This record gives sequence, C-alpha cells and structure tokens, in this order.
Amino acid sequence: MLKLSKLTDYAAVIMAQIARSPSDSHTAAELATQVKLPLPTVGKTLKMLAKNGLLESRRGSHGGYVLSRPPGEITASDIIAAIEGPIGMTECSHADGDCELFETCGVADNWQRVSQAIRTLLDGVTLAHLAQSSPIKLPVQLPIQSVTLPVTASKA
Repeated sequence: MLKLSKLTDYAAVIMAQIARSPSDSHTAAELATQVKLPLPTVGKTLKMLAKNGLLESRRGSHGGYVLSRPPGEITASDIIAAIEGPIGMTECSHADGDCELFETCGVADNWQRVSQAIRTLLDGVTLAHLAQSSPIKLPVQLPIQSVTLPVTASKA
C-alpha cells in the first residue's frame, strides 16, 4: 500500500485550516483546538512546516504562524516534501542514490516516470484546493508519456 504518514496528513489539515484565513496569525494552541489534534503534534508539525519554508513564525502578542506564500502558490507536493522528504516511488526515483541493482535493474526509468507523474499531479493540487470544502476536480489525463514495453514471442 502506498500512503502518507499521519504526520503528513495532519500537516495538510493544519495548512488547510491556516489557508482558510491566510491573513491571520495562528497559534499552535488555537490550531490544535480547531483541527482537534494534540497540541504537541500540532507544534511539531508547525515547526517542520516553518523549517521547510511553508510557514513563517511571528513572535509577540499577535504572534503565531502565517503562510509564507499565498495558498494558490503552495502545492500538495510542497507539504508532502516538507514532512516526508523528496517524493519518489523508489530511492532512485528522486535522487541518484547508491543502488546495488543499478547495473541490472531495468525498471528504474519506468519508476522515475511514475514518480514524475505523481509529482506532477501533486504539483497541480494547491493549498487553496485543499482548503475548499468541495471536492477537487483533477485532470482526466496525467501529463506523462505512455510506457511501451517490448513484446517477445513465446515458444509454443
């Protein structure tokens, strides 16, 4: 099963809550109450999002967290990458890593295509979309090239 961690899901929920009133400053305690998550979890998530440039932390009596960019300029892939790291189906999908199967793999290029398609789809979903109460309308066709596999004759 391919799924995001709970912390990434919480990050999207928190970011969507902030995006619903983007000009306001939001405290961790206020957000924890609004999204019904434990304060330590919200605090940890806010710090990770701020560290990765999606939120700005402001001090003072009117302090709290605000979006670093408008909701339409922050994507689902930005949120996922802030919590999970680079998006990729396999280790070699997002970086040239030390893979012991590199010489004999034969599927790395195709996994990279799949990973790119997923990133492209997630780049098309903005925080403004996530903050809406109505369902997101996604593109019908993914912007990837089709994968053609060679056909070999079987011996009968």
